[in-house]
Amino acid sequence: LSFFIDEELTEGLKKVSREHDVTLFMTLMAALNMLLYRHSGQEDILVGTTIANRNRAETEALIGFFINSLVIRTDFSGRPSVGQLLERVRETALGAYAHQDLPFEKLVEELQPTRDMSRSPLYQVNFTMGNTPHSTLELSGLTLSPFGMGITSTKHDFTLIVEGEHSLVGLIEYNTDLFHEPTMVRMIEHLQIILQSIVADPGQKVATLPLLSEAEQHQLLFAWNDTAASFTPERILLHQLFEAQAARSGAAVAVVYEGEQLSYAELDQ
Repeated sequence: LSFFIDEELTEGLKKVSREHDVTLFMTLMAALNMLLYRHSGQEDILVGTTIANRNRAETEALIGFFINSLVIRTDFSGRPSVGQLLERVRETALGAYAHQDLPFEKLVEELQPTRDMSRSPLYQVNFTMGNTPHSTLELSGLTLSPFGMGITSTKHDFTLIVEGEHSLVGLIEYNTDLFHEPTMVRMIEHLQIILQSIVADPGQKVATLPLLSEAEQHQLLFAWNDTAASFTPERILLHQLFEAQAARSGAAVAVVYEGEQLSYAELDQ
């Protein structure tokens, strides 16, 4: 699934990044972490990213595959603001960059996490940002056009790829055994709302950032709340309605409190 971040929002994200002394990559990484935090409720989020690992002049021109994977850990404890979270992501990312020469395979070998063939070790969400300028190939007498190749597999449960300069194009790859397409479409909408909120007010708390689209708000507040029902004339008192429910579903659980529970029949008695 692909989505578009227009030039105005992209410039706003760059402005927030400059004000908080972070890169655009760190701001987008923070936004992805906010999305995962709000959807999962987990305060300890691990996201992986790939790095070129060509931090020496001698290796810049060499032909070869030097890419390494880094794990960025984000802590949401203490109900941080957007600005505070950006600072946390910056410190963690800089620490990861300082140790980028450590092969990911060696890290897995040393930590010895519980291995599960259904998922990758240490992290299952990946974020990649590409900033390599795109050049146009021109050949005399030929017309060239991109050829799209369908994606039939993914290395991680969830991968976000962002590319561009003045405006950004995002691509999400996901494990179809875990997520349905409508779910991912909603997550893209939530991510874009988070990006807009970051630009609008970096001082607001991450836990209270707006997340729902207008359609979702209407569904939650009005469509699902349209619960008006007419009562039959012979049953107008609450206890009479409860007795009728107990007669229909006496064995069903009616009340749960501190490990104890009562059925409708028991509560009616």
